[in-house]
Formats: sequence, structure tokens, C-alpha cells
Amino acid sequence: MDLLQSPLHDRHEALGAKFAEFGGWLMPLEYSGVLKEHAAVRDGVGVFDVSHLGKALVRGPGAADFVNSCLTNDLGRIHPGKAQYTLCCNDNGGVVDDIIAYLRSDDEVFLIPNASNNSEVVRLLSAAAPDGVEVLNQHRDYAVLAVQGTRSDEVLSALGLPVGHEYMSYAVGSLDGIEFSVCRTGYTGERGYELVVPSAAAAAVWDALFGAGERFGLVPAGLGARDTLRTEMGYALHGHELSPHITPIMGGVSWAVGWSKPEFWGKAALLAQRAAGDARHLVGLKAQGRGIPRPEMSVLSGDVVVGELTSGTFSPTLRTGIGLALVDRAVQVGDVVVVDVRGRQEPFDVVKPPFLEASTKES
Repeated sequence: MDLLQSPLHDRHEALGAKFAEFGGWLMPLEYSGVLKEHAAVRDGVGVFDVSHLGKALVRGPGAADFVNSCLTNDLGRIHPGKAQYTLCCNDNGGVVDDIIAYLRSDDEVFLIPNASNNSEVVRLLSAAAPDGVEVLNQHRDYAVLAVQGTRSDEVLSALGLPVGHEYMSYAVGSLDGIEFSVCRTGYTGERGYELVVPSAAAAAVWDALFGAGERFGLVPAGLGARDTLRTEMGYALHGHELSPHITPIMGGVSWAVGWSKPEFWGKAALLAQRAAGDARHLVGLKAQGRGIPRPEMSVLSGDVVVGELTSGTFSPTLRTGIGLALVDRAVQVGDVVVVDVRGRQEPFDVVKPPFLEASTKES
């Protein structure tokens, strides 16, 4: 199967990017190297092309109420102009996908699922939609550019784009007559914004960002650095910390469940799991030595396997191995466990994520 390409693919080639497959898309993995790109975002500003992310529009009378009856979080807690992290669950409480929902009005909700799950989310919502509500697959209609880092405000301000609005809110920006949303969110733990731009205008916006950002040290960053950045923050990644077999409770995102809502997909199963209190839970692991954990490595207490790594990497900021793991409830923060790192028994401290203090919500 041919891989889909971002509307910015030629820009990435010109920058010498190394590419990899992500959710059926050929996307930039790195440019100057993961360590340099990671540091640039933590200490300055970087821009990621995450156009592979899904896009879907739910519109029609009562569209917001309909979405709210399907997805886990409570859209009633926010107002138009805000965004919300939410989950699409199956009947067993497993996560079909995690999603950012942009509430535009009572009659229009824009969704950003993950790349590989966009079609399934659209299918499920379409099948459940009442008369008058339509669900549009807009996966190829928009590009998404994530400007992340301590100097992100300066870059966008230089282009006359809106900055400084509340975390998880969005504003409409305009550049050379091109209008697009500028949302105060991201996946790095740093202050930043995500620009949802019509695909036809993506190259013009990308070029403008680099033109304005040069004096602020703006660098292109690939999805390799995006992964190390999100792991340091303990952010869940679908297919790792969340899946159709891993529930929000297990994956550490039960805060994104509107427990008091009358209904949402998977509610009965999740209530039962919460009441039982015996499911595995997500913890952070920090190496005592030089071991670098990787997904699917076993976690042991003594000679007993008590869990499995869901994500693992070398932390460029902490200069040590870190990971996220699903472990038995008996394993608690403060314990020491062993990870089987390619046949070596490496000790790890059990910690509560994030591994670093986030700066996303700083005013």
C-alpha cells in the first residue's frame, strides 16, 4: 500500500529529513537529530508537521450533544472556542482512540483523532448519528503544524497571529488572507500552539513560520523528538498506553472521563472496572543505571513478572532511561522493580509521571 504524504513533503525533503511510516503516512522522523530537536523545543522553539493526524467534522442540530453522548469527556464543561481531550471507547471500555475535540458551537464539533484511527472514529460516529447530524471525514483537507517551546509566542506574534489565550482554547488567525485555528495545546509539555491550516495553504504558512522564526532559533522537529518529549511528560500514546484492550483507567487518563454524564460509549464497563479496582495501572520507570527500556519489555518484582513496558526511551533532558509501564496494582510509586533489558536485569525506580514539570499551562 502506498503511504500518504503530508502537503509539506517537499519541504521536508529539502531540509534533508529522514522519513518513517506513521499510521499509514510517510512523515519526517528527524532532521538534525532527535537530541538536538528535543533540546531545541525544551529550550527554545521547534515546529512539527503532524498533518498525519486525523480530522473530522460533526455538524447539524445538536451535534455537540450527540458527540457528548458518545465520547467520554464532558463537552458541557467547556464553551465554544475551547478544546478538550476526550476518548472514543468500545463496549468493553477499551480505547478506540483518544481525540482532541474543538467545540465550535452547539451544532459543530471538529475532531482530531490519530492518523490510523480516523476512519474508524468517523465510521462509528456516522453509524450512531441521528437524522440531521452528519460526520465528515476531512483527513486530507487540513495540515496541522505544532509550534512548541518557550519562544513559540514570539514566533507567532511576529506573524501577527493570536497568542496568550487560555490553555486548551483556540482563536482564529489570519496570514495573507488565509484563516486557520491557533489552539493553545500540544504534545511536548512545553508552551505551544497547534495550527490547523487548510492543506492548500500549508506550504505558505510553513514558509512564513520559518521566515519569522529564524531570529528566534526556530528549528524543524520530527516525530522522533515528539516521542521523547511526550514520554518525558508521561503523555499517553494510542497503541502504547491506550488501545482497544487498555482502558482509560488502566492508561492513566480517567480524568478525561465524565463519570457523571448520563451516557457515553463504554460507560458501564468502565464503572465496573473502577469499582473492582484490580486492573493494572500505569506508572513511570526511571533507570538507576544505564539501562534503556523499550516497549514490550517485561517488568519484574523478584522473579515474578508484574507488568510490561508500554513506552521506553532515553530521556535527553534527564540523560537516563525512562519508560511507562502497565503493572499490577501491588506495584506502587517508591518501589524498585527490574526490567529485562535484552537479557540484563536492570533496576528501575517506580515514579509518578511526569518525569519533568510541564510548562504548558503557564500564562
